[in-house]
Amino acid sequence: MTSAIDAMRERFLASGDDADLPIVDAHHHFWDLKRNYHPWLCDRPRIAFRYGDYEAICRDFLPDDYFALAAPHKVVGTVMMEGEWDPRDPAGEAGWATALHARCGFPNAVVGQIWLDRDDVAHVLHAFRSMPLVRSVRHKPKAVAREAHTSSFAAPGSMRCERWRDGYALLARTDLMFELQTPWWHFVEAAELARDFPGVTMIVNHTGLPADRSDEALRGWRDALTMLAEQPNVHLKISGLGEPGVRWSVERNGPVVRDALAAFGVGRCMFASNFPVDSVVVSLDALFAGFKQMVAQRTPRERLALFHDNAVALYRLCLSV
Repeated sequence: MTSAIDAMRERFLASGDDADLPIVDAHHHFWDLKRNYHPWLCDRPRIAFRYGDYEAICRDFLPDDYFALAAPHKVVGTVMMEGEWDPRDPAGEAGWATALHARCGFPNAVVGQIWLDRDDVAHVLHAFRSMPLVRSVRHKPKAVAREAHTSSFAAPGSMRCERWRDGYALLARTDLMFELQTPWWHFVEAAELARDFPGVTMIVNHTGLPADRSDEALRGWRDALTMLAEQPNVHLKISGLGEPGVRWSVERNGPVVRDALAAFGVGRCMFASNFPVDSVVVSLDALFAGFKQMVAQRTPRERLALFHDNAVALYRLCLSV
């Protein structure tokens, strides 16, 4: 029997019309600040943030809020990324998201918080394996500014830290993936990690953070991305392309997206919103419309892969509409 999702896919493949394109948002957040503690959203003073002032997102953001913004587009599934929930309870957010899914059907998969260099890492992984929606985990490794980075960088909490790598090794005993958020100049360490643990799928968040758009920095980012793409167990989320004080646009971000696709190929990339965080620089409607415009010359099957099929396969989603 053909499912409603299958019918939507076939309709789009036949028409090629963006209005028919089903979307899985592969990276977004939900939070309920009245009930739950996210230090960076709840505490004052606010922390330094890569987009600048983020006061506007320090409020509840739940499925009804998301879908009101996404209304012009056919979002059929979502992957909820951990939102820096209270680190004293790393599995709590995934439990809350599981209950949220039971009430309203979203999110369809969850990325859980983990601290790979803490004593509780095995306990937290065990908890996640009992939660069917949890497909992946994230721990942002220690990073430094580009000018401070050296080829021998191996600080505590970094991807070369022995304790951190011991925690990462535990992932190889599970079916959980790893979400990597780190600046592109740390991709040498990431490539080592992917090579040393080929059984762990690594998903690079936010396009490798190409925040500096100077010609020299973009050359470095492209080279780093191409090098990391040599590891077959690494995938890329095209998201998080905002710049502080600059409104998100196709003109500024289109070349970055094309370079990312050239490095990783359509088969290992997926689009994602990073909402509500990216609402600091763009509306959700403009974001999805912009991504569609950037790949308008691609075949319908390639566009379907980038917006839907790759995320469905990678996160093992079972969707219904």
